[in-house]
Amino acid sequence: MTEASLAERNKATVRRFNDRVISALDETVYRDIFTADFINHSAPPGAPNGSEGMWNTFANVMHPAFPDLTVEIEDQLADGDKVVTRKTIRGTHLGPLMGIAPTGKPVVITVIDIVRVEDGRYAEHWGVNTLPTVLALLRG
Repeated sequence: MTEASLAERNKATVRRFNDRVISALDETVYRDIFTADFINHSAPPGAPNGSEGMWNTFANVMHPAFPDLTVEIEDQLADGDKVVTRKTIRGTHLGPLMGIAPTGKPVVITVIDIVRVEDGRYAEHWGVNTLPTVLALLRG
């Protein structure tokens, strides 16, 4: 496989995660997309840093709070086995979120992720996002 085709395959893996797992909450794709020893280097202190912790974030925190959640990939770059993605997550705050009662407000969370892809699957993740700012705005 050429370096260019590997980069495109890895970018497609990350797009699949964003489209099918984050936006659609497709548990079958989620189960298929992570290596057994996946590490989320951006997990909050004390939180699980494996794939189950990431699933919990979307299935039990984000989707209940924002049932209309969508992801738009703004930019995506691949270098070797790493894919960098700048994306925007949008939703309407219709359910409780980390102790904040539903406000009905639209939210926008910007994210920059780095994912190391191994054989078409997520092996490692690093990321930064504006969720803390969004929480502060929702608390008013």
